[in-house]
Amino acid sequence: MIKNLHHVAIIGSDKAASLRFYRDILGLRVIAEHHQEARGSWKIDLSVSGGSQLELFIFNNAPSRLSYPEARGLRHLAFGVDDLGAVLVKLAESGVVAEPVRVDPYTLAKFTFVQDPDGLPVELYQCR
Repeated sequence: MIKNLHHVAIIGSDKAASLRFYRDILGLRVIAEHHQEARGSWKIDLSVSGGSQLELFIFNNAPSRLSYPEARGLRHLAFGVDDLGAVLVKLAESGVVAEPVRVDPYTLAKFTFVQDPDGLPVELYQCR
């Protein structure tokens, strides 16, 4: 019935900051950008390797997230990486602060969290 995860949609408040994080730092490729003038917003489609997409909606006056990370709805966004250590070095060079690396007690894989420009928790999970 379900073939794959097609996309995840998130809302940001600053187009330049969000593109810097998702495109320039994390390396996602922009597929399309659409300005929705009537709504005063942008919709930006980003390609994630493996065929999934991230839909980034930019609304200048979107309300802030209520709690971290336990608000209802999307808990966090997770990206699989091959070498967590190398990714953390690149992120640090870009000014992105990561939480301490933890180990998943079920899979024994290493993972950590960073925050996007709007405070959304983004997990980086080392694939085995």
